[in-house]
Amino acid sequence: MQGFQRRVVYISLYEGIAIVAASAGLALMTDAGLGHSGVLAVAASVIAVIWNLVFNALFERWESRQAVRGRSVRRRVAHAVGFEGGLIAVLVPLFAWGLGVTLWQALVMDLGLVVFFLVYTFVFNWGFDRVFGLPASAAPAKTGSAAAAGQGA
Repeated sequence: MQGFQRRVVYISLYEGIAIVAASAGLALMTDAGLGHSGVLAVAASVIAVIWNLVFNALFERWESRQAVRGRSVRRRVAHAVGFEGGLIAVLVPLFAWGLGVTLWQALVMDLGLVVFFLVYTFVFNWGFDRVFGLPASAAPAKTGSAAAAGQGA
């Protein structure tokens, strides 16, 4: 699966799981309740979807120009850190406003979510690539019959 279809499936699965996890996490960290936390989680998800489309398009463009193909642990870590770092810049002010707390308090709360999402993003991407195969930007160059789809992933 490649291109737009891959991105739609990826984003739908990733964000569906993320909304449930973020709603529960925010509700546990605050007195806001699951309903209020759920609204913030959906807003965060919409922001994350937009960021996901932009970030992954840029990442795959960069990745396609690299001499070394495939997705090593180092490249996967860089992807997860870059993605989550961009979200922090936008979501901390949203959480501060939505939960009526200071930016510092929102950052501290967000750090718990960041740790979870760093691991979640890494594991989800690895699993997604194992199930659906690597995108064309990361697929190893095919050389003869020994070309193994997804090896080194």
